[in-house]
Amino acid sequence: MSTSPRLVEEIRAASRSMVREWGFMGGDFAGTDLSPSAVHPLIEIEQGGMTARELGVRLRLEKSSVSRMLRKLVEAGDVSEDAGEEDGRVKMLSLTPAGKQRVQAIHAYAGAQVANALGHLETGQERVVLEGLRLYTAALGAAAGEGIAAPTIEIVQGYQTGLIARITQMHALYYARTSGFGQKFESVVAGGLAEFCNRLESPRNAIWTATRGGEIIGSVAIDGEDLGEDKAHLRWFIVDEGVRGGGVGRKLLSAALGFVDAQGFAETHLWTFSGLLAARHLYEAFGFSCTEEQSGAQWGRQVMEQRFVRLRP
Repeated sequence: MSTSPRLVEEIRAASRSMVREWGFMGGDFAGTDLSPSAVHPLIEIEQGGMTARELGVRLRLEKSSVSRMLRKLVEAGDVSEDAGEEDGRVKMLSLTPAGKQRVQAIHAYAGAQVANALGHLETGQERVVLEGLRLYTAALGAAAGEGIAAPTIEIVQGYQTGLIARITQMHALYYARTSGFGQKFESVVAGGLAEFCNRLESPRNAIWTATRGGEIIGSVAIDGEDLGEDKAHLRWFIVDEGVRGGGVGRKLLSAALGFVDAQGFAETHLWTFSGLLAARHLYEAFGFSCTEEQSGAQWGRQVMEQRFVRLRP
């Protein structure tokens, strides 16, 4: 893929600006009197089971640089070196009580710094920031030959802890931005989803989530009971802002409609709103057709509601 020279320069400028905002150019870093080259190792050592060699690989530093850095941290009383249980020649790194206290302060400071920055974004943009950072970090790693891969996206069937809250959140954020819906819409989504989850024991009902690294980033459900007459109701189809356009929605619909066909439903219905063109193209690609439109204000503002129907193949 060819990249515009102007875009390259804009990304470089944004990267330099971010480095300055984080405080990498001098002065106190992460609310401490430490340099960035000292703060980062403390956070890595906190995870446990770390040797000097492994720390060097993680930070991409040569042996002599790691040795000098560790010597300063040990002398400062933040890190201790202990002989390994299996090989006494291997030094295992760990935080001292003072080091643990320092790292807790670093986490508190950095967490507040990120939360404050996200507070200046519009609703939903924080997910775009997260996904952008993940993609750019993975691309940098790949370009450096490290082969850092993004976490695998999995489609999981069935209830998971936190599912109701997360799916409701994705709907609330997306439709607040695109349609101006507020509390009433969010309450209806949460209530309907909670009631449906109480009926998941029925073999005619199922729900799927797209997960990445344990985080839910998409969902879809088939309610085989509420419409009756051998009709399946496709509900709560949503993909998180940061991964739209990457094929997650298609995977979710494939899983849901595979279930519909296996159960032998005669029809599958879904309700949506006009103007969501990307979603409409996806529905039509899976055999849905718009069969009804009606204006309604049940969500707090006037919108054109649409019914799409897919007949059994």
